[in-house]
Amino acid sequence: MSRKIIATTAAPAAIGTYSQAVQAGNTVYMSGQIGLDPATMQMVDGIDAQIVRVFDNLKAVAEAAGASLNDAVKLNIYLTDLANFTKVNETMAKYFSQPFPARAAVGVKELPRGALVEADAVLVLG
Repeated sequence: MSRKIIATTAAPAAIGTYSQAVQAGNTVYMSGQIGLDPATMQMVDGIDAQIVRVFDNLKAVAEAAGASLNDAVKLNIYLTDLANFTKVNETMAKYFSQPFPARAAVGVKELPRGALVEADAVLVLG
């Protein structure tokens, strides 16, 4: 099985030794996205804006793979404050349709660049 690297300028460029996403067969493994604005590579302000930016970034990478967020089968959410979990749920409902993907939400001490939230996903195409 060959691997295909997925990349788009509509999401932040990788800030380390990773790809935005890798497709293997009909599965797309998306790297974690934080609230970086792809145009400026600066973190957007506040938890609400970061949650929206994270999902916008994931959406852009999914579209670069020829997919949508509704192709997600697994989503992982990382929060520096689990009190923001309700906000994630409210925003997620604007980006995903039922049936929703499987999901984990994990409280973490810190995230890259001082982010308050990060998410990654696995998509299945076709």
